[in-house]
Amino acid sequence: MHVQDSHWSSASSLTAGGMVSAAAGNGRGDSSRSTPLRVDAQRNLEHVLRAAREVFGELGYGAPMEDVARRARVGVGTVYRRFPSKDVLVRRIAEEETSRLTDQARAALGQEDEPWSALSRFLRTSVASGAGRLLPPQVLRVGVADERADGTVFDEARVPQQRTQPGAGELRLVSEGGVSAPADDDSGAAALLEVVGQLVERARAAGELRADVSVADVLLVIATAAPSLPDAAQQAAASARLLDILLEGLRSRPA
Repeated sequence: MHVQDSHWSSASSLTAGGMVSAAAGNGRGDSSRSTPLRVDAQRNLEHVLRAAREVFGELGYGAPMEDVARRARVGVGTVYRRFPSKDVLVRRIAEEETSRLTDQARAALGQEDEPWSALSRFLRTSVASGAGRLLPPQVLRVGVADERADGTVFDEARVPQQRTQPGAGELRLVSEGGVSAPADDDSGAAALLEVVGQLVERARAAGELRADVSVADVLLVIATAAPSLPDAAQQAAASARLLDILLEGLRSRPA
């Protein structure tokens, strides 16, 4: 598993306005979402995005742009014409993978009546897609929140439904440097955490999920159960086997 730290802090500091101004200053930007592209340009964009997902999934977000260009079979200049900096490409991939996971979680929540079936379907679909290798680090990082003298948590966790039994502490997501990430720093990540929180709470309320399992734990399962192996068949088999083991660990057991 690659926890994607490299080249992320600068990417996460880019605001929407900052990206627009940077693109304007360079006379080139990622306008793929607003301006129609020629057929060949659209094809190159798709090749670059596919290659970036593969390369970053295998090597982490620290992989150089040259590796992405080689995998896409285009010149590195073609990559930079679409994405004026690596930070912009990293953010694009992370946002797309976070959105994909959110859609998978919503589908499981809406189409499965049984709480455990919904949670396990989300986990199996997400692991099979390999999205866990491309999640941004603020979604994967967990820490233990401070407690007051009476055992309550000092502040609200960014992850919904994270409160555990009194005195047991609380898992929460933290950003770079160990400081709690503000709830509005990434609307895509917030949406993912919210819908996964619903899956977790339903399974917990039904008595099918261990009481101490948190949303952060579920997301770590997705990342952990998505190893990067050179052989695709071996990777799929290893992921399925590892996920079976992890799912057994998440289930509650009769007292």
